[in-house]
Amino acid sequence: MLPRLLDLAALFSAVFAAWMWWRASSCTIRRVSKNEELNALDLNRIITGVNRSQLLNRRAALATAVSALAIALKYGHELVTGS
Repeated sequence: MLPRLLDLAALFSAVFAAWMWWRASSCTIRRVSKNEELNALDLNRIITGVNRSQLLNRRAALATAVSALAIALKYGHELVTGS
């Protein structure tokens, strides 16, 4: 029962991590020309884009860590029980 539960946790968290990495990589930030004058709205858009990308990357890294932890727990359980 526990190994199957850990397998499912690893599977779902790996799929979630892949989806989050894909979403984070699809966020683009507008380039700024050196001749362009930036106003407060432009800076706000740039900072918001960077913050969203950072948040998505953080969530994807957390999901990857959960997946790795589930796999490590499964292998640890198999080592302890010998099955």
